[in-house]
Amino acid sequence: MFGLTPFERKGYDIFNPFDDFEKEFFGNRMMPMHRPEQEFRTDIQESDKDYVLEADLPGFKKEDISIDISEDLLTISAKHEEKKEEKNEDGKFIRKERYSGMYSRSFGIAGIDSDNISAEYNDGVLKVTMPKMAVSKEKRRLEIK
Repeated sequence: MFGLTPFERKGYDIFNPFDDFEKEFFGNRMMPMHRPEQEFRTDIQESDKDYVLEADLPGFKKEDISIDISEDLLTISAKHEEKKEEKNEDGKFIRKERYSGMYSRSFGIAGIDSDNISAEYNDGVLKVTMPKMAVSKEKRRLEIK
């Protein structure tokens, strides 16, 4: 169900000491603009009848989270925006800051009954239940041509 994610061994290369600096600053060549801090943590459990994905999304409201299903891909996205303003007694701004962040992860869902996927969000944890497709165990004979 869940495809393999490319990875790259992390190690110090004595012959190219700036390589690690480049990866940290510009991102991994295999996964452009990939930064671990832009991902959320997930746990996936499998049973005989379904997969259960739990994603840690603390600080988000349910309205900030979206789940999109397109063919054999399930994408979870969460967007957070926050504004802080500090004014003095005259009502003039001393400080005004805006924070925003977008988190997104996609999972292959081949073999999943996508019409019956369900999700719930409680205490900062998104739980997505994905039932497996029924496998036909009917015996049949294949004609040889």
